[in-house]
Amino acid sequence: MSTSHALSLIPVFCVAFAIVTYLTRDREKSDFENQASLPPGPRPLPVVGNVIGFKTDEPWATYTEWSVIYGDILYSRFLGQEIIVISSEELAKALLERRSSNYSDRPFNPVMEPFGLTYSSAFMHYGNRWRLHRRLFHQVMRAEAVLEYRPLQLRKARQLLIDLLDTPEDYVAHLATYSNSIVMDVVYGYEAKPRNDPVISVVERSMEMFVKVVTLQKAAIVGSFPFLLSLPSWLPGASLKREAISTRRLSEDMIGVPFRYVQQSLASGNAKPSMVANALQKFSGRDESGYFEQAIKESSGTAFGASSETSSSTMLVFILAMINNPRVQERAQAEIDSVVGADRLPNFEDRSSMPFVDAVLRETLRWHPVLPLGVPHAATDSDVFEGYFIPRGATILPNAWAMSRNEEKYPGPEEFRPERFLSPDGELNDDTVSFAFGFGRRICVGRYLADASIWSAVVSMLAVFKFAKPLDDMGREVEIDVQWSTGITSHPVPFPCRIIPRVATMSAKTLGQMTNISDSAPLRGELR
Repeated sequence: MSTSHALSLIPVFCVAFAIVTYLTRDREKSDFENQASLPPGPRPLPVVGNVIGFKTDEPWATYTEWSVIYGDILYSRFLGQEIIVISSEELAKALLERRSSNYSDRPFNPVMEPFGLTYSSAFMHYGNRWRLHRRLFHQVMRAEAVLEYRPLQLRKARQLLIDLLDTPEDYVAHLATYSNSIVMDVVYGYEAKPRNDPVISVVERSMEMFVKVVTLQKAAIVGSFPFLLSLPSWLPGASLKREAISTRRLSEDMIGVPFRYVQQSLASGNAKPSMVANALQKFSGRDESGYFEQAIKESSGTAFGASSETSSSTMLVFILAMINNPRVQERAQAEIDSVVGADRLPNFEDRSSMPFVDAVLRETLRWHPVLPLGVPHAATDSDVFEGYFIPRGATILPNAWAMSRNEEKYPGPEEFRPERFLSPDGELNDDTVSFAFGFGRRICVGRYLADASIWSAVVSMLAVFKFAKPLDDMGREVEIDVQWSTGITSHPVPFPCRIIPRVATMSAKTLGQMTNISDSAPLRGELR
């Protein structure tokens, strides 16, 4: 058989496989026909499901539109995968928190193993292995533990200011370095280079692939047509196989390189206290099988990767919001000036005196959630909720985007209004935008670290810089044509802007005097 003839049969095999999957799914589902009906939703087409009119680059937008028609709990199907979408924060808490024993699992994702992503705690099945990961995280990321990282976060924030002052056009790279370097220190005890750090470079490439791979659409395609991963990588059209090979290699480097650095530091007696070093020392001599070492390696890689994407993405959203809302920016800066004056930069002791800055941070989380569909949950067993049948194994999507657009709770949701988080007397209200961090037992374990890191960067940047639109050749401001990334996360694609020191004479030397931080921090060691 010629290659061209074989390729021409692929669509036939795809359709045949999908039909068998569809018929098998229906026979299994018939056992529940006497129970409650499925939630309402758009009528799925045979075999392919709800693909007509579905925005694959913005699935959260499609689900939000459907929720207006069908309600806050709806049913959809993509190929053979059954999906329950929850668009109400109250319903999500009722299902994923109050019934967490049945909804703390993750859906089976056929992408994870061939793409080398089984290390990820965030997408790991609920069980003993995940619980061990969670305990390791909890030791260094619980609310009480993260307080000791405040000096580190302030020091990294001051370095961020120096980098932005030096090369503002590289602001995207500086934000990534800031968020990554904090986690690198907490997790591995490693001091990242201010510029072009080799590990951060690996993380950025790995996470760029990760967010594009771990999507419902790709999981459905790989699950329905697994033979696509068996095609020779050289074959035209075998891009999925080539993508799997590339992602697997990047993942191995991302979790392996910094882990080996800690091992080498421990062997030489130079290891700094960190999540990995402390855990390796704790289990030293009683881990003959290597089970605990593997869990430490995997969980630390998860912490590193997850922070890399979400924190820097949130700060990109913040900068865009400030550019488009100069009055908000000016009010936040006026509050900072009234508290710290002109001779020093803000620190965590000032936070309670700056409620509007905190309101800006909360509004940033709400205005454009960087995880618009959260991380999917799965039903361990069949269930009846709000009178609707939820099949065993169904994917449960908490639609954070729809929750952020709740007109009753957030009037004018497309507008950036930090005031919505303040009471009439100017104090912060109780809305912490918790849906941005997930629900139930799978809520983001690093949320306290992320909150403090983002706040430190935001308040420091506001104190020193003004963010503004770019200028044309005539000196007139130019509107920004914002594009958004696609995948499991969403953030602004790098856009042109001006990052201007609020004090014209500001220099790296001045910042150093205000912060007692030199232009380059000493490195703890190179990774090999």
